[in-house]
Amino acid sequence: MPHILVLRFSSMGDVAMTVPVLRCLVKKYPDAKITLVSKSIYKPIFKEFKTIDFFDVDFKSKYKGIQGLVSLFKDLKKIHPTHIADLHSVLRTNILYILFKIFFFKAKKVDKQRLERKKLFKEKNKFFKPLTPMPYKYCEVFNKLGFSVDLTSHKFPDPLILGEKCQIALEGFPTKRKWIGIAPFASFNGKIYPLDLMQNVVSFLQRDYLVFLFGQGEYEISKLEIWAQAYQNVFGGYKLESLANEIEIISNLDLMISMDSANGHLAANYNVPVISLWGLTHPFGGFAPFLSNQKNMLVSNREKYPKIPTSAYGKKIPNGYENVMRTIDYKDVLTRCLDILESSKHHQNQ
Repeated sequence: MPHILVLRFSSMGDVAMTVPVLRCLVKKYPDAKITLVSKSIYKPIFKEFKTIDFFDVDFKSKYKGIQGLVSLFKDLKKIHPTHIADLHSVLRTNILYILFKIFFFKAKKVDKQRLERKKLFKEKNKFFKPLTPMPYKYCEVFNKLGFSVDLTSHKFPDPLILGEKCQIALEGFPTKRKWIGIAPFASFNGKIYPLDLMQNVVSFLQRDYLVFLFGQGEYEISKLEIWAQAYQNVFGGYKLESLANEIEIISNLDLMISMDSANGHLAANYNVPVISLWGLTHPFGGFAPFLSNQKNMLVSNREKYPKIPTSAYGKKIPNGYENVMRTIDYKDVLTRCLDILESSKHHQNQ
């Protein structure tokens, strides 16, 4: 029986993008043993997989440094994998990859299209062409290992049943309305829609819908708290106190509005329509939410700001590019929201 070791340590969005691929893999090869190697904080993302083992890696203590990587390799070797799927392709996984190869394991790594990305992110003579979306690049790894995985066979699961914690937290809120998630933050400023414009979106939508705000960390929560207190039909997702509970809510949304960030991927995994807002990054980079409708990707004005996209993660902000996302009119965001909500079926809580 094959035992596939899947390596993907971070970031949350990239980890979440493995889910559709793993669904297809598990469905086609139900007898294969699969061990997912990742950080414990991401474990709730994979709760649906009853047959996948989760191997927690902590690079701050047990597996710190080069010696820690050698220890990790020894520990992974002990669980007797037959195939190694490196879906990360960074320094850590490259070292593990070499170690596995030395010991004659069958190992393949993801092609991150680095050369193509470099051309896409150039300031001058930009090669503006879409790269292959990451879930399809993940599929390639399994195909090279001999497991024929095809995303055309993918099927979405039903929304998760809300647990007691979520049900208690939502008491007093108008849950029979349609549910909208809004995740206004991202890891870098180059990907964050101006908060004054996002407040206009929140203010309008909460009149007729129940709005859930998602964010983490002291700074983000402090901003979300202001909106949650100011508007009657706004629920702060930080009150749910765990990623597992947040995913329960996300799976039941009628719509998610997110930056180019993890929350969009978490929602897309449950067939929730995602309106994604793009600043210094661009859907051509290969990181759009799974099966996202092109109409739902609202991109900053490239005629005015031709250097977009500047990087994969929005780290690089050229001079004069601080306000690129102001070229996305909040009224256009609202128009797209209403189009989706009016065409979708009623929320299941109705």
